[in-house]
Amino acid sequence: MAQNPATVQQLIVLNKHGEKLVGILHETGSMEIVVLCHGFRSSKETRTLSNLAVTLENEGISAFRFDFAGNGESEGSFQYGNYFREAEDLRSVIEHFTGAKRTIVAILGHSKGGNVVLLYASKYHDIHAVVNVSGRYDLKRGIEERLGKDFLERITKDGFIDVKSSMGEVNYRVTKESLMDRLNTDMHEACLSIDEGCRLLTVHGSTDEVIPVEDALAFAKIIPNHRLHIIEGADHRYSSHQAELASVVLPFVKECLQLAKDAPK
Repeated sequence: MAQNPATVQQLIVLNKHGEKLVGILHETGSMEIVVLCHGFRSSKETRTLSNLAVTLENEGISAFRFDFAGNGESEGSFQYGNYFREAEDLRSVIEHFTGAKRTIVAILGHSKGGNVVLLYASKYHDIHAVVNVSGRYDLKRGIEERLGKDFLERITKDGFIDVKSSMGEVNYRVTKESLMDRLNTDMHEACLSIDEGCRLLTVHGSTDEVIPVEDALAFAKIIPNHRLHIIEGADHRYSSHQAELASVVLPFVKECLQLAKDAPK
């Protein structure tokens, strides 16, 4: 348990485009830290990330949850795809903490954030533990639900699709370039590039209404050093299963923390 009371403070990190990424640091004084990443059109303030950060904080483990560029309080414009660009935002955050001589014990992402942490691990090989909470395996799925039928035909004709609310207001614009970014992001190929020494935990709800639980099973089949935990009855946001999610994530992080402490310097 933490010896000293934790402090919660805002911290700003510049990304490679000079944009301010706004985050909340749950500072316990530990040199080890866990970085938490949000999902699509979401933010660091989601119940899932906030609860996980407090769970880690209560165990004396520092945590940092932040907004990707174009989301929440961070600078930049929102883009529909941006998977690898968000992985670069995560890179900037990790470099900030490692530059301060801190150890990133794990990176965790929920939903699209799950994809981002996996892509990060496939490109950079400096993180030894990754937690994928309800990430999507097949990025070609789930598009029609948001953009409607014949989305490729319509976006090719007009160059963009405006996604509107039930009131007819434009929520966000999807450009052809950002759609192709998503369609060309191959999670299967990326996962094959993750180091075998990188420990990976995938958590998914059995009744996820946004991303089917089959995606979690697909990750489990192709990632070698992988642990899979299905939370029975949980939806995509873990609406009634926040405590159970924390009870799965925390032991994994503590295990990784102990391994990091025991590793030869």
